[in-house]
Amino acid sequence: MIVLVVVSHSTLAQKRSDQNPVTYEELYDEPYAINTLFVQFQPIYGELYTANINAGFGLEATYFLKDKMRFNAQARQAYTRKFDLSRDIAENIKDEENSGLTLEPASFNYYQVGATYHIKDFEESSKTKMFLYKKSYKGDKWASRVPLNTDVPCKVRKIYGARLGGFYFDTSFDLNRVMEAQGKTLQDLEGPNGMTLPTTKPNNSEENFQAYSNMAVGGIYVGGSMSWIKNIAVDFDNKYQEGVDDLILTTYLDILIAPSINVDDVTFQGNTYSSDAVDTSIIGFRAGLEGRFNRTWSWAYGGEIGMRPGLQKRGFYALLKISFPVFSTNLDYSVEAFGR
Repeated sequence: MIVLVVVSHSTLAQKRSDQNPVTYEELYDEPYAINTLFVQFQPIYGELYTANINAGFGLEATYFLKDKMRFNAQARQAYTRKFDLSRDIAENIKDEENSGLTLEPASFNYYQVGATYHIKDFEESSKTKMFLYKKSYKGDKWASRVPLNTDVPCKVRKIYGARLGGFYFDTSFDLNRVMEAQGKTLQDLEGPNGMTLPTTKPNNSEENFQAYSNMAVGGIYVGGSMSWIKNIAVDFDNKYQEGVDDLILTTYLDILIAPSINVDDVTFQGNTYSSDAVDTSIIGFRAGLEGRFNRTWSWAYGGEIGMRPGLQKRGFYALLKISFPVFSTNLDYSVEAFGR
């Protein structure tokens, strides 16, 4: 064991033949010179939502108003019913012979608009790690090697922000699971003249009766954010390619307040059963992270985790979204003109 430790330390202490110092020329280092408009297409997002697991696509747009504010709008929708779990279950229940349920299952949709006010927007000295890459490292040669890296001094722009906006989403959900999570049963839904939903299926007395409903939630969010912006490019010697770090990284924490929560009643064999027995919650929260790059064409990523307002005991969700392509521009198409 001692011999192995000594040999391993000796091996790690040896430098690679290409591990030589490099020099560089700074091309630009301007964290305030970023594009103002980012338009993102999200070909895929995945959401682990306890009320309805779903996956789909979306659109998002972000606009920076100088160093004062940032505006954002986004929309997401499940691909089809097969990527919308609760809706798929609801459709299967509805299609069963003599199910007696007539409510149309809603697909998952999410919309949000909001703004971030820059409470403090300032610049600090920092450094960034850049990998050293040559054109000869293409393909398997690049994949099989441990790349060299170096630290380069740079400026970093930091933004402390206050967030405010509105959101709306609707979805179908499995009523059996919700009532079970809340310690209740379907028979707690009141029907006309004291009627209750059956305990077993009309066409099969050995299987439990299944029901579903739709929910629409609208509200506001308020919170804070922290952003880090780097926008630096350097030209290395020794035939290394240019190094660029133009990441715009933001973390945020929001409180969600939904004064409008509408849960549809259940319609079974022509009778309506009230959804008042379904417990709801108007308060939720979330923590999130998003990153994009200051380039004309690029990609972006984002993620959230939290508790959505809506159904009690079924509000937890975790979201991951990938944006590609992302188009950005500074919206400045003017040129100087000189008289002859």
